[in-house]
Amino acid sequence: MPHAQTLPHITPSPTAVLFGLSGCLVDFGARSRQGIDHPVDRSHLTPGALDALESLQRQSIPCAWLDELPIPQSHALTALLPDWISPGPRTLNARQWPSPDACWQALMALNIGRLDGCILVSGEPRLLQSGLNAGLWTIGLASCGSLCGLAPHEWHALSQQERELKRGKATLHLFGLGVHSVIDHLGELDTCLSDISLRRHKGERP
Repeated sequence: MPHAQTLPHITPSPTAVLFGLSGCLVDFGARSRQGIDHPVDRSHLTPGALDALESLQRQSIPCAWLDELPIPQSHALTALLPDWISPGPRTLNARQWPSPDACWQALMALNIGRLDGCILVSGEPRLLQSGLNAGLWTIGLASCGSLCGLAPHEWHALSQQERELKRGKATLHLFGLGVHSVIDHLGELDTCLSDISLRRHKGERP
């Protein structure tokens, strides 16, 4: 009797990916959120951000960024972002984070018709809570968000032990919120998205 052919398991791709802006795609340490006026170019992309965005674009996965800074300040941070990634819309009647409104409105603007497979990536606890309230998969960033709150030169000036301590505290805080995964920065995003796809394939829901 011929052996039945074993078909490969195909894990589902993300439906859409939403990103925080400050402390995620740009502005390592979310210094803009702290109101710090040091003359630092916060529009520099965080580690792995450009590769992560280009990977999603190659897969035709819709993306948008979210922020609650004043609009002129937010747009000043986007100078080095690819033109194709757009901001989530802001409406006058939208509730503030951690309400789910911003996430839902961003997905509607991307013409996404279902929540299944939609993912939010951020280093900001209030935005991550918004994603959880919206029913999204959530990925927290431990080192480059507001929980560590250090500019790149300050982060690299720490000893390895000091970085691990800060990273560990941020990770515990993020998991305490209920986020589904925590990574250090966007350089680790592809592996994390693959893990979430596998969890979805096995029937797990956010």
